[in-house]
Amino acid sequence: MSEYANKKTRGAFIAAVFAMQGIGILAGGFVALAVSSIFDKQFPSPTYAEDRVLSTPPQADYIWRIIVMFGALPAALTYYWRMKMPETARYTALVAKNIKQATQDMSKVLQVELEMEERAEDIVKDPRLNYGLFSKEFLKRHGLPLLGCTSTWFLLDIAFYSQNLFQKDIFSAIGWIPKAATMNAIHEVFKIARAQTLIALCSTVPGYWFTVAFIDIMGRFAIQLMGFFMMTVFMFAIAFPYNHWIKPDNRIGFVVMYSLTFFFANFGPNATTFIVPAEIFPARLRSTCHGISAATGKAGAIVGAFGFLYAAQPQDKTKTDAGYPPGIGVKNSLIMLGVINFIGMLFTFLVPEPKGKSLEELSGETEVEK
Repeated sequence: MSEYANKKTRGAFIAAVFAMQGIGILAGGFVALAVSSIFDKQFPSPTYAEDRVLSTPPQADYIWRIIVMFGALPAALTYYWRMKMPETARYTALVAKNIKQATQDMSKVLQVELEMEERAEDIVKDPRLNYGLFSKEFLKRHGLPLLGCTSTWFLLDIAFYSQNLFQKDIFSAIGWIPKAATMNAIHEVFKIARAQTLIALCSTVPGYWFTVAFIDIMGRFAIQLMGFFMMTVFMFAIAFPYNHWIKPDNRIGFVVMYSLTFFFANFGPNATTFIVPAEIFPARLRSTCHGISAATGKAGAIVGAFGFLYAAQPQDKTKTDAGYPPGIGVKNSLIMLGVINFIGMLFTFLVPEPKGKSLEELSGETEVEK
């Protein structure tokens, strides 16, 4: 998308691609709600308190399988449509070095007749712009921006995926999910899916589309800096008075604060860390650098998903989940996440602002040194 879009609306186009993740989150929630509702009507079961064994009917094993298998459908459609798309003209011209094919592909996409430019041939042939990923030239030109992209994506994903882990504690604290003993297995699937879908509908999805609306007005840097800052503020605002928020009278305020952290994650670094690496690197290295940034982000997701699963355990070993050692508790874990968001805000200063610039300006591909 970054290589097909024009520089004035490129940010919104890439953000719109990423925002479809929010639609997928909602779709996943609706599928879980529908499947669990159908199974609940077909196979009614007692609660766990009434009968531990029968509270999970044998048919319940199919629920998660069906939900997961639904994910294969969009994957299959994506594969088919991607195979029908031509390679981007920039890749074909600058990497495959086939100017004629690039011109033909763009003619099909834009549905206009294009003529091959001689200037493009000069850029392809100039060896001084063909430096590699592990060269001194790349380090000099793109080293700090790559560090900025990888570090911010890594730190963002620690915080973002950790937030999802705390949902069971937070939803239980505010009464959205009843105590386990009062439900059967199918009811638990429904209650959790409902709570996650409500959070997505009210905060996660709007955050994505606010980014689409404002990214080419505010710029990537401002949105990412604002997002990390607001996530830091709301994390601390939840963490320090945590015992206040979990009281029944304060549940609405708790939900609002928690939702706002998701809103500013998506109207912030969760979107921009995906967008910027697709814009600032040379065509022949763009996907590689974006892949490195994304892989670093997934490393952060691992830290967030597994590290904080242990960290969030209560300090009292008698209250921990089965099989887990004592941790630092939810409150201290949220404080730690607030600090991580603040560090992400600092590393944002390493990331350049791509707003209003062509991909060639950003990557320096049109610079031919004399």
